[in-house]
Amino acid sequence: MARRGKAFAILLIIAAAVFAIVYFGITLTANLGKSETEITAEDAAKKLEKLYNDIRIATAEPVKGQIDLDPVSVSDSLPDISKFPISVENTTDSFVEIFSSTEKSGTGVDGWLNEVAEEFNKAKITVNGNPVSVKIRNIASGTATDYIRSGKYVPDAFTPSNELWGEMVKAQGVKTQLVADRLAGNVAGIVTNKAKYDELVDKYGAVNVKTITDAIADNELSMGYTDPFASSTGLNFLVTALETFDSSNLLGDKAVQGFEKFQANVPFISSTTLQMREAAETGMLDSFVLEYQTYVNAADLKGGYVFTPFGVRHDSPLYALGDLPADKLEIIKRFAEFAGQEKYQNLAKDKGFNGLDDYRSELPAVDGNLLTSAQKVWKEKKDASKPIAAVFVADISGSMDGEPLKRLKESLLTGQKYLGRDNSIGFVSYSDDVTINLPIGKYDTNQQSMFVGAVDSLQAGGGTATFDGIVVAMKMLQDELTANPNVKPLIFVLSDGETNTGHSLKDIKGLIENYKIPVYTIGYNANIQALQSISSINEAASINADTEDVVYKIGNLLNVQM
Repeated sequence: MARRGKAFAILLIIAAAVFAIVYFGITLTANLGKSETEITAEDAAKKLEKLYNDIRIATAEPVKGQIDLDPVSVSDSLPDISKFPISVENTTDSFVEIFSSTEKSGTGVDGWLNEVAEEFNKAKITVNGNPVSVKIRNIASGTATDYIRSGKYVPDAFTPSNELWGEMVKAQGVKTQLVADRLAGNVAGIVTNKAKYDELVDKYGAVNVKTITDAIADNELSMGYTDPFASSTGLNFLVTALETFDSSNLLGDKAVQGFEKFQANVPFISSTTLQMREAAETGMLDSFVLEYQTYVNAADLKGGYVFTPFGVRHDSPLYALGDLPADKLEIIKRFAEFAGQEKYQNLAKDKGFNGLDDYRSELPAVDGNLLTSAQKVWKEKKDASKPIAAVFVADISGSMDGEPLKRLKESLLTGQKYLGRDNSIGFVSYSDDVTINLPIGKYDTNQQSMFVGAVDSLQAGGGTATFDGIVVAMKMLQDELTANPNVKPLIFVLSDGETNTGHSLKDIKGLIENYKIPVYTIGYNANIQALQSISSINEAASINADTEDVVYKIGNLLNVQM
């Protein structure tokens, strides 16, 4: 009997051991073959809940504010023109100021026009017996157009990347005179990974904007492009794409419907070319837009990518603006002639310009009013009928007291006018703790009023728990996605400094990766590398603004993303 009991006990021990081996074997092998991200994804909801419960969170009583129904005033939001540097100073009392696009008035290979201007100023050229010179201001074409069209600041002359901006200025009623249709040759293009390029050629026979848009509409190509309100290449691509859908009517139903189908499969619209390049480096994009001059100077693109030109040429036309005195107009003409000399055209070639001269513009001249309408169509259709749910996360720590908080409020109150009515908006503020100032809700008149009231009621004080604020925003968005799975989640963080309390970047980075929520960050007078790192996880923009230009920069960001 005792022997039988002992045998039974041994059997129980063996059974338990086998069960333990099987159980732990299943547990240990459950994640085999899965990526680290997939493993983390299974626990993401639990981790988010735990982090959320660790944070001291208050819910503010909703306060309604007074809605300003006036449209956005670009002139009011633009910073003082001194924010944009003079790259070449005038050397005489008789001179003209020229707004120049950044690819030719920067430094190094991007400094061609500066070198020409410096030589012009040394040449002792005279007009009506007076020595003359030029002043060059380095400013992006889209931003320059905003200054000119709004009347905030109008220079004597303007050389954007392409003629589209000149047409938009002219359509606004600003007197323009085309002095030179080309200072230095350049073209816009689509840069495509060579393997994908060969694949497209095999299927479509060629690569051009038409085959690119067809491939994207059929979800066969991952491509990104830049903001058509600010970027010359982005604006060029927008009108070229519309033209491929209906060359007879860029804004007709056929063109707009074709654009919507195409846009539904575009994963990425960047605020800047740099952001686009960074996204491409991650392997996220098969194709992206770029100017040829940048392409030939980018060592990392050599060999692995193919450049396909499109749209209008980017030949840096030169316009005289307004009712200029005869002497000023003559200076502009003399400068155009000076830049056209063989010596300076060879210099341009050395810096990557004057390539692909055989390429002819695929588009006829596009009326400026039509371009403005095309931008509006893009704004309305860019999200392909997929509404956005966004949470704004505002730093109200002690260092934000005074002018920074004033400008933060101003930027949000101006920026909220860009928020579409089909979108849903929430608002969070943080210092040592986090406050949910406004739960996510459809951005109707009532929600807009409460958003304005929440912003108006902000007061600064305490530490900086930035990542706690982001955690709360993520939890709000995950709850919103549970209720409305079709929305596209976004987070906008506005802060002036490093986190000094609460959770860290390390604590939440995995969650950002798993939930794939783009986190756009705006830094006020700060070097907030951690926030820039957060933005880069899901290819969002990080803006380093100061209190003078943050209103304009946030307005541009929201115009693109919302």
